[in-house]
Formats: sequence, C-alpha cells, structure tokens
Amino acid sequence: MTYLIHGKTSDWELVIGLETHMQVTSNAKLFSGASADYTPKSIPNDQVDFIDAAFPGMLPTPNRFCIDQAIRMGLGINAEINLKSIFARKNYFYADLASGYQITQTTPIVGNGYLDILDEDNNTKRIRIERIHLEQDAGKNKHDQNPTKSFVDFNRAGVALMEIVSFPDISSPVQAANYLRGLQAIARALKTSDGNMEAGSMRADVNVSVRRVGETEFRTRCEIKNMTSFSFIQSAIEFEANRQVEIYENGGVIDQETRRYHPDINETSTLRSKENALDYRYFPDPDLLPLILTSEYVENIRKSMPELPAAKRNRFISEYGLSEYDANILTMDMNTAEWFEKSVNGNAKSAKPIANWMISELFAHLNKSNETLLDCPIKPEHLSELVELISTDVISGKIAKTVFAKMLEGDGEPSKIVEKHGLKQVTDTSAIDAVIDELIASNPDSVSAYKNGKTALIGWFVGQVMQKTGGRANPGVVNQLLTKKLNG
Repeated sequence: MTYLIHGKTSDWELVIGLETHMQVTSNAKLFSGASADYTPKSIPNDQVDFIDAAFPGMLPTPNRFCIDQAIRMGLGINAEINLKSIFARKNYFYADLASGYQITQTTPIVGNGYLDILDEDNNTKRIRIERIHLEQDAGKNKHDQNPTKSFVDFNRAGVALMEIVSFPDISSPVQAANYLRGLQAIARALKTSDGNMEAGSMRADVNVSVRRVGETEFRTRCEIKNMTSFSFIQSAIEFEANRQVEIYENGGVIDQETRRYHPDINETSTLRSKENALDYRYFPDPDLLPLILTSEYVENIRKSMPELPAAKRNRFISEYGLSEYDANILTMDMNTAEWFEKSVNGNAKSAKPIANWMISELFAHLNKSNETLLDCPIKPEHLSELVELISTDVISGKIAKTVFAKMLEGDGEPSKIVEKHGLKQVTDTSAIDAVIDELIASNPDSVSAYKNGKTALIGWFVGQVMQKTGGRANPGVVNQLLTKKLNG
C-alpha cells in the first residue's frame, strides 16, 4: 500500500531523503587528542586543546580509530569503501566554529550502499545510501547564561561525526523512522556510535518534497533541521507534506529552505533559506593529505565485524521459525537479541513463545515503566522456565500472566512463585469431574439449551468451571470432560 496524501484536486506522494549525523564512539576527537567523552554536566571548555580552539599554527592529525569506525559503518550498510578520500574545508562563520570553517569530506570515505527496512505494511524495502563522510562537530552556543552576553562551550567542537546521506527513496513517515532505527541498530551492533537520539549523538536532517502521483520529476524540497526523536520526525514529515500539498493546490510555490519543527504545536517554520554547495566555498584542506587506504586494510576490518542485525534477523527466521516482523523487532537492539537467545538457550521449540512473551508482555511493561532489559528483574532463564511450565501443563496461559506479573515484582523464579502461591494447574480429572457434575446439576436449563443446539454455551460452562477452580483447571481437560458429559 502506497502512502498517499489526498489533496483536493489529486493524490500526492512523498519523497524523503535523510542526512543522519552520528557521533563516532571514540576516546579522542577527530583531529585532536582532547577527550571526546563530554556530557552536559562537564565543565565548559574543559575538554579543548589548541586545535579545537583553532590557535594559529596548530595542525590537525586524523584519528585512525575514527577512520576505522567509519569503515565499519560503511561495511555495515553494504557500501563501497573508497580507498582514497579527501578532507575539505566547509566555510561559514558562526561562533561555535572557532576556525570559521568545518573540516569535512568532499570525496567521502564511504560510497554507495543500502539498508533494507520494513515499510508500513511490513514488506521489505531497500533504501539506497549515497555516502558516509567524516566531519568534525561544532561547539555549543549558550544564550541563556547571562542577560547581555552569549557564551560558547567548545567541549563538543572537533568530536568526530559520521554523516550518512540517503537517496530520496523513502516515501512515508514510518519508512523514515524505520530507516533511522536500522542505522541505529547497526551502529550499536558495531559500537561505532551509541545512536542516542535523546542525548543528541544521533540526529537527522529530513528533506521533504511532494509530487503528484504519476510524476517522475522531483519538486522543490525543504529541509527540517536537527531532529532527535523518531516520533517527532514522523509528525514533522506529515505536517510538512500536508503544508506543501496545500500550497501547491492553492497555486503557490515552495521555497527551498531550512525549517525547524515545533513539537509543542506540531508545526514547522522557516529557519533560513537553503544553502547550496557553492555557498560554503569548499576546497581541499591544505593541512591534511588525502586519506589513502589499502584493500588489505579494509579487509582486515571486515574480518573483525560481528554478526549484524540483518544477518541475525535472517538467522532468527530460519533457525527459530520467527516471522519477519518478530525477528525485526528482536534484532533492532543487540542487547534485546542477546537476551532473547539466552532465554531460548538452544531450544528452538521455545523460541516462538519466548518471542511472543517478550514482544507482547515484556516490552509493554518496559515501555510503560520507562525501563530497559538491563533494569528488568526478569532474567532470560526465568522467561524460558515460564514457557516450559506452560508447555508441560504445569500452569495455564492465564495463570502464566499472574506468574509473570509477580516475576516483574521481583519474586524470582516462576517455579517457586507457582509453588509459593499454589498456582499449579489442576489436571486431576476426578477433581474437575466433581466440579462439572455440580455445575450440570445446578443449571438444567442451560444443559437443555445446549442439547437443543445452542452449542456455543460450552464456552459459558468452561468459564464457570475455571471460575470455580480459581482458574487453575486445565482448560483442555475441562473442555474434553464437559463435551463428553453434555453430549452423553
């Protein structure tokens, strides 16, 4: 199903491209030895050296580890690694750039690649990626510290960023969010970035345009700057697309511009007119030689790569029989994937029920309580044991939810919870028989109605038996015994 915007005169489709900035996980900055491990609580300008502050005569030296991290990320998105790349100066004046220019790359270290994602109908869609280039981050302007002065904190200045640029292959808000989640999962698996959008170490510039269904040419795009929330990105795209459609259908034109998103009112507004490459006066940085790699160097990095989310997802499907949707959910985060496999512990038959419990019950609790799996009192082996208790008819699925709730409260192992609270399922047919006989004897009208064709009443009889046994009777045994007695 194609995502469409229904205008007054025709249907429109979205064209979206993303420029994603990810802070590289590294001890030091891209061109200096200053620590890259800053936090909002760090002392301002405490992690700055002469290069970050652009003192005259200070020469930048590329950080090899940051280069390796970019190569890993490139391999993670199935991309070409360029054996020659060039650092350049991107010139613009702003107070958070002490040098008056940003060191970036005109010839990127990573060329064409792709990322397969799930669209809004859970079908696989390939998003092409144009490049990844390395660049240095800017400092942070602070305008709220003094009524008459502004300040600049250069702790962030010079920290390595990977800018990942997609082709305009994304055609819905859901696809945009899933693409970013996919990049985040790869970066976390490779430890190239923590991908923390809330902390700003992953942020996206979203380029949005629309065109009438059937058109092939691109129309004017607007860029929504510095987005740091999956949900806000989706909302911003929806608003911006509808804004553009309304302008076109009223005979107007779209100005190419950079816009900002206001989540409190769910609107975008003009920030500035959109710059183009000529505005930045790019030229090769005279202080940095071209970066030359060998095929052997790249291959050694490739050999050190862990199993990536896509490969893990395919393995979960083939090895454990999971659906593509379930496998995708469980491999978006490597901690989640590892937790799942520890719970399965080689028992493929338990994989599907464990996945169901994780996705439907455990994740719902974590989202509601704003916790992570690391915070959760339930251990992988606990969930495995719970599934085993269900499969061996020690407890029913309904009782399992009671046990699960107590596990979340920190009561520990499910078998001990079952024993402590007397939750073991009743499978003794003589005990269930007695309850059924009493129920039948006290409800002759319902029995008569059942025998006269209202067979749906079997559900009512089962419910009554379950209620009288405190939910501990085996539903399958109850059904079997009731059917036999009512039809006898």
